[in-house]
Amino acid sequence: MWIRSTVEQAADQALKIFVERFEYVQDDLRALMSPRPIIADGWGLRPELVAPLMSSTQRMVVMVPTEEFRQYQLRELTRASALPLNVSDPQLAQRNRIARDRLIAEDAVRNAKRLNIPIIEVDGSYDAQTMASLVAEQFREFLP
Repeated sequence: MWIRSTVEQAADQALKIFVERFEYVQDDLRALMSPRPIIADGWGLRPELVAPLMSSTQRMVVMVPTEEFRQYQLRELTRASALPLNVSDPQLAQRNRIARDRLIAEDAVRNAKRLNIPIIEVDGSYDAQTMASLVAEQFREFLP
């Protein structure tokens, strides 16, 4: 996949897998019981899949890294810069993976804008508490 596919093919394949897995995600979420709202987060929770299940797209937020933050993660985080194993050309595989991830993030932003879903760009300038506050502010009207 990382060597023989084009970046676009790899992105399309990942998006198809997200659709297939979404049914299982819904099963997991339906099993959760809470008197409080539940926050679900995940790479495969695509705006176009989640939005039809929500009473309002304002009950959602799409968080996406800026290109600068993505590059920072690749430089600083071992897991972000880990090369795919068992491939004939690890550097090409890594470049393709990074480009695929960029296309998938761009797709999420495009769909969020199309569906009027708020977007928070993550640039690394805020600490975790500040980011949590931004998300909480987005959901303020839906919280007790």
